[in-house]
Amino acid sequence: MSEIIVAVFYAAAQIFSDIGSLRIVNFFGFSIDAGTFIYPITYTLRDLIHKKSGKKTAQMMVITVALLNLLMAFYFWLVSILPADLSVGPQKEFGIVLSPVWRIVIASILSEVISELIDTEIYHLWVTKVTTKYQWLRVLVSNSVSVPIDSIIFSFLAFYGVMPLAVVISIILSNIIIKMVTTLVSMPLIYTIKEK
Repeated sequence: MSEIIVAVFYAAAQIFSDIGSLRIVNFFGFSIDAGTFIYPITYTLRDLIHKKSGKKTAQMMVITVALLNLLMAFYFWLVSILPADLSVGPQKEFGIVLSPVWRIVIASILSEVISELIDTEIYHLWVTKVTTKYQWLRVLVSNSVSVPIDSIIFSFLAFYGVMPLAVVISIILSNIIIKMVTTLVSMPLIYTIKEK
């Protein structure tokens, strides 16, 4: 698998998850931001880039995609405040659906950058200080640290004080569960790219 394709999928998954995070859904009794259904794959995709192109490239990708997410939110905000062409109707749906909730946007971008950079460091430490064997284990170890960090930072920054604490805790727990299940399912992808 080409690192360019992996980087494109990483960026797309980040952007799709940030858009999905604008909606809170009920999933098996848990409150969950809908971005959680796609976001967890980004950890493994980032690991693939790290494996193929190195730590600095992985870090640069994380920061670049965070800036793209910010640009996307700004663009959606701009489009939502521009006057609609009333000859085709009021078109309120765009603003209702895609106008960014800046608190969620900032929470999402901050939690992504912090957790992904932590994941990068742990992955790098594992490969350089522990072993290059057991590739699946480096993914599992790095994600086991970064997933809870991401879930806690995002949920508290985005929803604390706006939603009941029980809902925020539910979002954190459901995020961690779904992200770790996704980690287990996506771990074999680490073997699709050769070591740098």
